[in-house]
Amino acid sequence: MTRLMMTWRLMGVVGLLVWAAGCGYGTRRPFPEGIRTVHVEMAQSREFRRDLEFDLTEALVKRIEMDTPYAIADAARADTVLSCEILEVRTRGLADEFRTRRPREVASSVFVRLRWRDQRTGETLLERPRFGVTTSYLPSVGETFRTGSIRAVDGLAEQIVEAMESAW
Repeated sequence: MTRLMMTWRLMGVVGLLVWAAGCGYGTRRPFPEGIRTVHVEMAQSREFRRDLEFDLTEALVKRIEMDTPYAIADAARADTVLSCEILEVRTRGLADEFRTRRPREVASSVFVRLRWRDQRTGETLLERPRFGVTTSYLPSVGETFRTGSIRAVDGLAEQIVEAMESAW
């Protein structure tokens, strides 16, 4: 066998070993293992905004089902419980129409308190005393606070699920 062939064969064996051993990276999102189910409690609210707590709860359930390996379960059978309380909702005009002085774009911010607890051990897996997201909507094209709040709640649910991932 020539020296070049031996070098190629050795490189192939080394490559195969590296591939078989892996390097610790994966394509799976790093959620805590050992958890199979999550119960999402109905969000509570300190705000007097209609249906916001229902929208947040629904968005969290959908996002957990879509983006995590966890199943949604009732409180009695769930491994963990996720609870949220809507603390504050803010709106402010970002850009005014020149002639009418009405807002052309409005920002909506939703802030929550978040807690994810393991029911089996009593351990708190995640706790954020104030967690929020800001989005905007355009009244000039017919969008309303409802449009902005749905957008904010969806973004908040996405960020909460990201926060449920294990630390690297």
